[in-house]
Amino acid sequence: MSKVIVIGAGGVSTVAVKKMAMNADVFTDLTIATRTKSKADRIASEIRHTLPVNTVQVDADNVHELIALFKASKPDLVVNLALPYQDLTIMDACLACGVNYLDTANYEPVDEAKYAYHWQWAYKVRFEQAGLTAILGCGFDPGVTGVFTAYAAKHHFDEVHSLDIVDCNAGDHHHPFATNFNPEINIREITQRGKYYEDGEWKETEPLSVHRPLHYPHIGERESYLLYHEELESLVKHFPTLRRARFWMTFGQEYLTHLQVIQNIGMASIHPIRYKGIEIVPIQFLRAVLPDPGDIGENYTGQTSIGCRIGGIRHGKPLSYYIYNNSDHHTAYLETGAQAVSYTTGVPAMIGAKLFLQGLWQRPGVWNTEEFDPDPFMKELNEQGLPWHEEFGIDLEI
Repeated sequence: MSKVIVIGAGGVSTVAVKKMAMNADVFTDLTIATRTKSKADRIASEIRHTLPVNTVQVDADNVHELIALFKASKPDLVVNLALPYQDLTIMDACLACGVNYLDTANYEPVDEAKYAYHWQWAYKVRFEQAGLTAILGCGFDPGVTGVFTAYAAKHHFDEVHSLDIVDCNAGDHHHPFATNFNPEINIREITQRGKYYEDGEWKETEPLSVHRPLHYPHIGERESYLLYHEELESLVKHFPTLRRARFWMTFGQEYLTHLQVIQNIGMASIHPIRYKGIEIVPIQFLRAVLPDPGDIGENYTGQTSIGCRIGGIRHGKPLSYYIYNNSDHHTAYLETGAQAVSYTTGVPAMIGAKLFLQGLWQRPGVWNTEEFDPDPFMKELNEQGLPWHEEFGIDLEI
């Protein structure tokens, strides 16, 4: 028996839970916990014929509620697919109850658009002393991108010198403006200053000011923008031979125009204002009126392409290498009812949980995905709907 609690009931949770049901030989007892229980009930209703599942209401900001839930359910693992604001409260509750932990995004304070691993890495000794495993950032980016890098370093390189993570969404959801995951988190991420690592130091850029066209497999050329993304922090730490590490993401002009208007009229602000005597946060109000990312999959067409372009040395000679996955929005929707961005995050979360429950990714402490053996994860990617492809000796373009 394995008992798992999934916290959250959005698009990523929908995918992860449905994929757990497809692996019911490993996931034998599941609880979905979220603030709005009706959302968990909807997901549960679609898998109960395959996997026993309970649903409960919980406020993931409230440590006492989480502790009560964990003590009552006694899970082997908590899979945190809620908001990154809630990472620390869930980790605190896990420590209090002797429960292992996995998430897909690192902690971010509510009142500051800044994410970093140091808050969660600070839990390392406490998880070690408790004999508990915490797996951080087990989505696609972060997550699979870390595993891709570890796999390349293990099998193809003596030294990894350059890493460019490239993330292209060439899909069309047929909405004037919509985000592919939580709008509040998405907009906060994109509007931050860019940052990359080069020659031993971090360098910053103005938001979305650095961009260039890149070619993506089966998609073609797309304008790609330099962002700061959380896995850069951990990958630079864990691969000390890196001389440069960057992250690129594609955006269409229509999306960028909407984003600029949102910023110009103050709707991207994270600072509370008063409206008719009520305190509201503009970006949270915006989140309430934009399309729910979990509901945009039905008419979504096109593909995503996410991968790592790596340069380094093998047997004393330079080597260029590209490893990537392409996922189709419509195919993802037919399988899970969610679009490919949710799919590419939810499937790795399930895989990480599966490897933990099988004892393959278990180690007391707090770990990023690239610190585990990549081989079993890479095998699962091919079997669970995220097949990967390799190219050698190519022009990395960047």
